[in-house]
Amino acid sequence: MQFLRPFMFFWMFVATASAAELPLNISLAGGAGPYTLKRWKNDWPGCKFEGGIAQGRVALVESDALKWLRVNFAVGKIGPEQGGAGWRMPFGKHELAELSYTMRFSKDFDFVKGGKLPGLCGGPDNVSGGRRATGTNGFSARLMWRRDGRGEAYVYHKNQKGDYGDSFAFPEKFRFPTETPVKVRIVVTMNTVGKRDGTLRVWIDEKRMVERTDMEWRTADSFGVDGLYFETFHGGGDASWAPTRDCWVEFAEMKIGR
Repeated sequence: MQFLRPFMFFWMFVATASAAELPLNISLAGGAGPYTLKRWKNDWPGCKFEGGIAQGRVALVESDALKWLRVNFAVGKIGPEQGGAGWRMPFGKHELAELSYTMRFSKDFDFVKGGKLPGLCGGPDNVSGGRRATGTNGFSARLMWRRDGRGEAYVYHKNQKGDYGDSFAFPEKFRFPTETPVKVRIVVTMNTVGKRDGTLRVWIDEKRMVERTDMEWRTADSFGVDGLYFETFHGGGDASWAPTRDCWVEFAEMKIGR
């Protein structure tokens, strides 16, 4: 699978003193309305890049006593540069981290072939979009929706089969609902250097979707889990992945623990 990521090589990351500490709750400031760069910088400290905010594809919505970050997908477009949103927030080096959030797809969401959802990452580089994980440059563990609302973990790791991430499918009967919130939980434990004993676990509404206990995320202990990889877009490497109608996904109650 190929991905159109024309500016991915500029998405380098270096952990700095501005990295947030765990546990961390992402607090969305202000009331409903456009999610401006100023609001984004306040709510997501330490990020080195963003996609979708400056283009106006992200808004803050209040409903069901929650504040939701809504990402609107551009019809006919793919990738966070053109059709979704994406950034990476540092939170310091850890051997284990847990990301949880509530999300919901819009009514009649256009799943097409698939797209990305937030996850965890680590290392000095942005390891995604065809930049293969080497064991020293980092890893990423995001989720994907697939055709008809199927789900999977989409993972860049030391032993991936090709340049693009490996897919660890959710149970065959699983489907993401539309209009209905679901609770997501992703836990990554780093491996011991020289061993394949790292772990990846994913739950949806507290039902385990993925459990891997053989992950080799790294070949050196110079990095750990150090970033929340907020990214959501359709794609995919060509227009056949793009939505054909207006649709969106919302996120609330985003937390990182250890």
